[in-house]
Amino acid sequence: MEEKTPKDNTDNQVAGKDAFPTQGNKSVKPKKSRRGWLIALGILVAMVVILFALYQVPAIHDRAYYYVNNLRSRVFYFLKPPAKSDFEISSEVSMNADVAATLTAFAPTATPTATPEPTNAQTATLAASPTLTPEPTAIPAAVQLEGLVQEYQRLNSCGPTNLAIALRYWGWVGDEIDIEKVVKPRLEDLNVTPQEMLDYIQNHTEQDAVLRLGGTIDLLKRLVAAGYPVMVERGYVNRDDEWNGWMGHYGVVDGYDDAQQAVHIPDTVNGNIWVTYDALQKGWDEFSGTYLVIFPPAEREIVLALLGADADAEYNLNTTLEKFRGRSETAELSEQYFAYYSLGELLVMKKDYVAAAKAFDEAFAVYNWLPVDHRPWRMLWYQVGPYEAYFYTGRYKNVISLTFKTITDASKPALPETFLWSGRANVALGNTDAAIWDFKRALEWHPGWEPALAELKALGVDPES
Repeated sequence: MEEKTPKDNTDNQVAGKDAFPTQGNKSVKPKKSRRGWLIALGILVAMVVILFALYQVPAIHDRAYYYVNNLRSRVFYFLKPPAKSDFEISSEVSMNADVAATLTAFAPTATPTATPEPTNAQTATLAASPTLTPEPTAIPAAVQLEGLVQEYQRLNSCGPTNLAIALRYWGWVGDEIDIEKVVKPRLEDLNVTPQEMLDYIQNHTEQDAVLRLGGTIDLLKRLVAAGYPVMVERGYVNRDDEWNGWMGHYGVVDGYDDAQQAVHIPDTVNGNIWVTYDALQKGWDEFSGTYLVIFPPAEREIVLALLGADADAEYNLNTTLEKFRGRSETAELSEQYFAYYSLGELLVMKKDYVAAAKAFDEAFAVYNWLPVDHRPWRMLWYQVGPYEAYFYTGRYKNVISLTFKTITDASKPALPETFLWSGRANVALGNTDAAIWDFKRALEWHPGWEPALAELKALGVDPES
């Protein structure tokens, strides 16, 4: 066979199955080939349009959103692991208590004071609890309440879903979407606080509730045995999704069994589960033992009697504060981080911002030397006490640093409280344009949210502009 020269190959273009006709020195694809590509492209565009239209159907959107967002989060956190970055708390000096007490522009009732050294008189006052209610008859070794129906939550909606489960036990007619419309108008909003749920109960239902701290297993058993389910806020790691790490989660305790040493929870993620007393108490303490008890208004005195000394909200706060003050000095590793953080949150509730700021400094110092896999980097999604403590001690740059880290660590920064405090710090620093942007972002994630609207009004800004 005659060997073709390069010239032959170039000029003659011997026809074969892969050859195209030529115009000069250029190959020309047949019209049929181009038509095929256009058809394929048209089909692809049509599929995208159809999928987008289907995604707008509420029933499909609710199911698909979880998977779409979960995949997006996995990619984001794989490329930018949030736990690998430290909390950078600068050496910004806190104002002394007298100067800090004048910072009431955003919270007129907040008057931070230095933490006084406890005296014998103060100790005696703390120990003098309200009159205790006589102990009821012996609590059964096992109780399972009837009437709480487990259901699965939508993404980021463990608060509204658990609240709906608990309310329906008392005859409320509705579902979690009714609650979401009030407490989190956008599904993406990453957190609903216990206070927001208490406000919803008292303003949008015929039921009543009490919100307390420092909960214990004995208290849970006493309330459940009397017929009152208890909603608890706890730290949690999904056993089937450990890559996600630590997060906050609500659950309604509707039963217990001493033989199993466990409580029963109709969990909104894992179905009906049993959680050991020790595991529940550990996760519960990561949120200062916060719990919510719902009941008909006519039964308020019964519930307060079951709470005993903790019926008095101020006493409950003080005793829980002392509990975590002691724990912060004795706990180890990540539990010390949670203990200091809870101590700071409790001191914020007392408006003792100077001491609270010191507690949060300790918490973040512990966080920074924790193993990366043990870092609860989502904590500021749920409890924003550090922003408040640093703000009211004049540490505005620390507020900006914390809010920036929290926002940039999240795959989707649906954190209206974080933007609110960033805006407040920017106002204090004279960064008015940045503050306006922050407040509008808060409203983007929580439309109609009164705190952000009030901040914009104070700046003379129309939220719609």
